[in-house]
Amino acid sequence: MKIRNTRPSDLDAVMEIYGIAREFMRANKNANQWGSTHPKRELIVSDIADNDSYVVEENGEIIGTFFFKVGDDPTYKTIYDGKWIDSGKYGVIHRIAMKYQGRGIASFVYDYCFNMISNLRIDTHADNIPMQRSLVKCGFVRCGTIYLESGAPRVAYQKVT
Repeated sequence: MKIRNTRPSDLDAVMEIYGIAREFMRANKNANQWGSTHPKRELIVSDIADNDSYVVEENGEIIGTFFFKVGDDPTYKTIYDGKWIDSGKYGVIHRIAMKYQGRGIASFVYDYCFNMISNLRIDTHADNIPMQRSLVKCGFVRCGTIYLESGAPRVAYQKVT
């Protein structure tokens, strides 16, 4: 597997993977996190333009995608029912999705990002049990609750060295 920045020509493959992820979420009792339309194509186009969108490739096939950026995320400014482990400079992973489950794609992404900066933050919906298990398995610690701009709560995790 390898990771690279998403190209505009990858957009259809990336959107297909997000569709697969939404189906997986619905099948695992997590129909509300992304609903039937998130993330919108326009958001991914913006992520690509900002060089914050990445794909995971294996043998020339795009098998995963995610957002990664080093820097403050406004939704992580305030945390409730807990606290961040480290308040220093951090990287953020959002919108991670994969074409296939159980192949180590998520842990490959986490390792890639952790090699970029050894302080990572990520969040997920309380109903996203598969994601929560993946995060804990890969060394992330549940820190509390954050709220998105929409007011929706998310379980917040952090991994530091």
